[in-house]
Amino acid sequence: MRKLILIKYASEIFLKGLNKKSFEQKLLTNIKRALKGLDYEFSIDQNRWLLYSENLEEVIERVRKVFGIKELDLVTEVDANLEAISEEALREIREVNPATFKVETKRANKKFPMNSMEASRKVGAYILRNSKDLEVDVHNPGVVINVEIREKAYIYSTSRRIKAVGGMPYKTNGKTMLMLSGGIDSPVAGYMMARRGVELSCVYFHSPPYTSERAKEKVKDLAKILKGYTGNINLYVVPFTNIQMAIINKCPEDELTIIMRRFMMRLACKLAEKNEIQSVTTGESIGQVASQTMEGLVASTEVADRPVFRPLISMDKEDIMDIAKEIGTYETSILPYEDCCTIFVPKHPKTKPKVHFLKKSEEALDVDKLVEEALENTELIRL
Repeated sequence: MRKLILIKYASEIFLKGLNKKSFEQKLLTNIKRALKGLDYEFSIDQNRWLLYSENLEEVIERVRKVFGIKELDLVTEVDANLEAISEEALREIREVNPATFKVETKRANKKFPMNSMEASRKVGAYILRNSKDLEVDVHNPGVVINVEIREKAYIYSTSRRIKAVGGMPYKTNGKTMLMLSGGIDSPVAGYMMARRGVELSCVYFHSPPYTSERAKEKVKDLAKILKGYTGNINLYVVPFTNIQMAIINKCPEDELTIIMRRFMMRLACKLAEKNEIQSVTTGESIGQVASQTMEGLVASTEVADRPVFRPLISMDKEDIMDIAKEIGTYETSILPYEDCCTIFVPKHPKTKPKVHFLKKSEEALDVDKLVEEALENTELIRL
């Protein structure tokens, strides 16, 4: 008898038909990456993925963050005979101590001498004979005792189920360049894209001396939190001071923010092109700030040469904050270090910019030169 973790992956993977094996293989690779440095045993019992380790708590903490895994169950492995199964089911009931229960059995091992319903009745009867003040409730039980009979038998209860992040295996759905600021939204956007299997790289726009080194460290810390879900991440730090000062000196004040966003989009696309990344992702939400009106989003997207994804586009701020708290980025995001999007905010920003007017204003700038100089001085941080 030993304790194991039963891994249940997202139902979407089952629907991949002939591609299912490749998704499973990528998920397995990601699990092994997450467990690097730990001692563990991985086994498969008739398509059930199982993990054993002397350090189950650490294994659970790491594996639950692997995209593609829906839930983890802490199971007890026993010999596939009725006596051992019944005794372990009774022990589980005594630990949980519910008022009502039911037993659900899956018999994958056809050599077992009774079918699933018969096994459930036998195990349930044994529990009732050896318990006081306990009743069966097949419709709304206080706890479900799950029995899976394979080469071995695995017993676990719903009370020990651990929710994992779900989604699709990381690195199965292309790549994106995340425009990562120090705020609440963009790390959540990156998490949501990664959860769909999209590989992340990040770009941060740094404006010294107006933004401090601590602001840069804050963004690095956010990228490290995302790294806990994805593995290694590249963070590109683009010097943005010269571009901002040129815009301030030569463009209308009310267009400052949206022209700045257009430059950020150009730079993100150039970095994506250089690194064979198919898309750009932002943390924008429609109507949240002046630059995120429909017209503002159209104006910034107009300079993009590849798809721009905005996974938060229809979400309320409170919804975004809830996800940030759940994934662990919120406390870092609210640290009081300004980013380059907030230090030069015009008093009356244009909320409905027209692209042809913005292009006219940008004629006062050497756009290509400013972009090229920023790219030449970009710092790559490998996390």
